[in-house]
Amino acid sequence: MSTAIVWFRRDLRLIDNPALDAAVQSGLPIVALYVHAPEEEGEWQSGAASDWWLQRSLVALDAQLRERGGRLIVRRGPALAAITRLIGETGAVAVHWNRLYEPAAIARDQIIEQLLKADGFIADSHNAALFVEPWQITTQTGQPYRVFTPFWRNAFGRIADALPLPAPQALRWAGAVLPSEAIASLGLSPAVAWDSGLCATWTPGEQGGLMRVRAFAAQATRYAQERDRPDLTGTSMLSPHLHFGEISPRQVLAALQLEAQGDPGVMDRVEPFLRELGWREFAHHLLYHFPATAAHNLNARFDQLAWAEPEPILLRAWQRGRTGIPIVDAGMRQLWQTGWMHNRVRMIVASLLTKNLRYHWRHGARWFWDTLVDADLAANTLGWQWVAGTGADAAPYFRIFNPVLQGERFDAHGHYVKRYLPELARVPAARVHRPWTLAPAQQAEFGVGGVYARPLLDLVRSREAALEAHARMRAADPR
Repeated sequence: MSTAIVWFRRDLRLIDNPALDAAVQSGLPIVALYVHAPEEEGEWQSGAASDWWLQRSLVALDAQLRERGGRLIVRRGPALAAITRLIGETGAVAVHWNRLYEPAAIARDQIIEQLLKADGFIADSHNAALFVEPWQITTQTGQPYRVFTPFWRNAFGRIADALPLPAPQALRWAGAVLPSEAIASLGLSPAVAWDSGLCATWTPGEQGGLMRVRAFAAQATRYAQERDRPDLTGTSMLSPHLHFGEISPRQVLAALQLEAQGDPGVMDRVEPFLRELGWREFAHHLLYHFPATAAHNLNARFDQLAWAEPEPILLRAWQRGRTGIPIVDAGMRQLWQTGWMHNRVRMIVASLLTKNLRYHWRHGARWFWDTLVDADLAANTLGWQWVAGTGADAAPYFRIFNPVLQGERFDAHGHYVKRYLPELARVPAARVHRPWTLAPAQQAEFGVGGVYARPLLDLVRSREAALEAHARMRAADPR
């Protein structure tokens, strides 16, 4: 009997899954397939934190399929070989999948689609991840956007009716007994148990994503007031669920619209959050049109900036939250413990690395790639290049965040810092973001020592050096 293969990738859900829906609508029995082929990601194979999430999300998806009478067939790559082998085992006539937008995935998927169609199979890809795909909107001159505001103005007008698909009411499964790798055999779990903080923070899988969406939708009107406060749960924390496709942006929008029923002003009040979804779209737009930016400056002028050669001790101190700058160290320790960092703090720690230390943003992007559970190539690239000033939508001036002032403004009582830096627990809020300014007797009284008595870098001098380097670059290339 003919069958249809649904090739799951980063679309690990049943609701609003266009590839799954298309296979169901075909009327053919279904085979659910996941192919583990990290080598096909090129130089951007997923990091340890992402692997941790992926294993649990695959287990959750398999459990959902088993509740509906099926299961997830897991094979090892190469993807083309795994798919063609499964076609032979099942008599499949169609393969459906949802699109990815990273350069390596695009190249791989195009080859697979061409070869399958050349052999007479149906090979259909679908949009499950974005409101608007990167090639669907351009500037008036037909060029890709490089500035967010006009991009989002164009894209936003297209999403009002972007309703999510329901989960299939019934799934008809292929009857063949098929061999499958055990998910636990893929080597995704850490060999050393470092993941207790991740386990305490996250619930990977579609159900975890839906719970997070509902919880955020109920408080989304406070987002504009609370999003910059790392001491509050004011952001959505949906990024890993979106990255792994456990929820879709259409579902998030629908949840907000449902919450707004009877109060049309709600959608105006959640507009700042919708713009964040827009930044996610913009990130994919940029990576699609400028694929080299995952490793290279979008603004080539910054190739001439006098980036500093990283000092291993300083770079390691930044990575592990031991710089002596409290808000920076708290953020880096939050990342290490939970696989996530508050967005405002991400900007602060990135500014310290790329401006005060003047290390190329690639060093930070690589560290985030390995330690974030929401490590997304498009978003990671856009975020680091935006802070470094090397990418799209850059500020008209050389922005350098002052981490002390940022901490005092957005963590005024020091609750966030003290949560991740217990060594500063007794420091008064008025000094917790600058403990080195305490008199020696007060430092002894409050237990301040080590790097918090004297940070590893001078913020004033390092800022001046960064501005001088930027001025020299502009003088050499004033465009």
